[in-house]
Amino acid sequence: MQAVEEAFREHGLGRAQMPPKSYLYYPQGDLRTMPAYLEGRGSTGVKIVNVHPGNPEVGLPTVMALMVLNSSSTGAPLAAMGATYLTAMRTGAAGGVAARLLSRPGSRVAGFVGAGAQARTQLLALSRVLKLETVRVADVSMQRCRDFERECRPILDCEYVLTTDIQEACRCDVLVTTTPSRTPLVRSEWIEDGTHINAIGADAKGKEELEAALLCRSRVVVDDMVQAVHSGEVNVPISQGTYLQSQIHGQIGEVVAGKISGREDDREITIFDSTGLAIQDVATATVVYEKARKSGRGTALKFM
Repeated sequence: MQAVEEAFREHGLGRAQMPPKSYLYYPQGDLRTMPAYLEGRGSTGVKIVNVHPGNPEVGLPTVMALMVLNSSSTGAPLAAMGATYLTAMRTGAAGGVAARLLSRPGSRVAGFVGAGAQARTQLLALSRVLKLETVRVADVSMQRCRDFERECRPILDCEYVLTTDIQEACRCDVLVTTTPSRTPLVRSEWIEDGTHINAIGADAKGKEELEAALLCRSRVVVDDMVQAVHSGEVNVPISQGTYLQSQIHGQIGEVVAGKISGREDDREITIFDSTGLAIQDVATATVVYEKARKSGRGTALKFM
């Protein structure tokens, strides 16, 4: 979380290079390349990551990734690492940073729409910044809800409410949506004033989890303006004209850097539109690389 927050700050201060993700689309999913350079740390690299929603049916994760770190001074590759776990952790960390900055003080109840792998790291991060007493989990599969509770109880031992009713999960202080939906799942009328929402699932063109009416009621903070307009929670409403880019409050890095405000009152609904940024991957992978070098982990490869 510290690495991700620092990456957001660098982005907010204009000290990062990060071209928009490039996509290849297939009938079953997509493949993305994500380069970035954090000037303050001198860290640079690129991640290659897929999203194939049908993969669990053939025994593979929905998301798999490979990360390559490079030297910014010579361009030479420094490390290659599996980034599937890294992706899940850095995305969860972003949700934790956003919740700390945008949720109401004293938030005690978290709701989850979707009980997959990403929901777990979101809860892990929330448990570090909020004193949660109840977790409400909604998924089309009750077995996934039970698996979520079993795996997460060692992280956070509190009351778990398992349901297939999305509206039930929306009765919370902080709501997290982590589905690959292309139709809105969360209705505006279900969300009470003061709720904070981490909208995680919409990370490609055409995806959306929240009704446009809910966006219009809320203070929306995106991770990156260009990327969010193309592929975030706001992309479909903006393309349909039901929500305007000018209504977006700003970027999370600007909040971290103190350039714009976060939440301004307890009745305000806040939304963090997370598309996942390459700066998060570079920052997190750099920490992994530095720890690996210090502890003697990893395998040395001859490149040239």
